[in-house]
Amino acid sequence: MSRVKELVSEHVSKRYKTGAWQRKEGQNPEGGLNAKGRASLRAQGQNIKPPVSREQAARSETSAARRRSFCARSAGQMKMWPEAAKDPESRLRKARRAWDC
Repeated sequence: MSRVKELVSEHVSKRYKTGAWQRKEGQNPEGGLNAKGRASLRAQGQNIKPPVSREQAARSETSAARRRSFCARSAGQMKMWPEAAKDPESRLRKARRAWDC
């Protein structure tokens, strides 16, 4: 009987677990999300793409526009969250590095 309870609790915990993009397993240690994190967001109906570096942006005007937009938005976040802006290991700073901002 305890095995059944164990299986049920395991199933329930898996079912209500948050998306990988919210956990360490979906986050890239160098900033932003890894492929698993992006896949979990896509499964929730989001349209997310990988970061665009400076050299990738030089090849495509669409990519360059995405990069400019992200850098502008994240610059505002740096102003809103000065503690994160000062910490080089914050998720915000890591994401900006991944985008070459």
